[in-house]
Amino acid sequence: MAITLTLRIILIICSFLAFLLCIKKIKKSQLKVENSVIWMLGCIVLILMSIFSEAVEYISSKLGFIAPVNFVFLVIIGFLLIQNFIDNIRISTLNEKIKDLNHYI
Repeated sequence: MAITLTLRIILIICSFLAFLLCIKKIKKSQLKVENSVIWMLGCIVLILMSIFSEAVEYISSKLGFIAPVNFVFLVIIGFLLIQNFIDNIRISTLNEKIKDLNHYI
C-alpha cells in the first residue's frame, strides 16, 4: 500500500506553508531562530518524506507497519512529542527564574 498522491501533496503544501510561516515570524522578530529550528527541521523531513515516498515505504515495511501512512503519522507524532518536551524544559527553566526573582524581591 503506497502513500497516495493526495497525501503527498498535502504533506508538501502544509510543510512548505509551515516553513514559510517560521521564516515570516523570524523576520518580524516574533520568533527566535533557535526556537524555530526544530519546526524547520520537521518541515524539511516531511517534504523529504513526501518526495522520496519509496524510501518511506521501504522503511515502514522493514519496521512492520501495515501502511506507510502510519509511519508518516508516527514521525509527525514523534516530532510533536519532541517539541512538547523542549517546551516543557523551557517552561521549567522560566518557572525557576521566576521563583528566584521572587525570592530576590
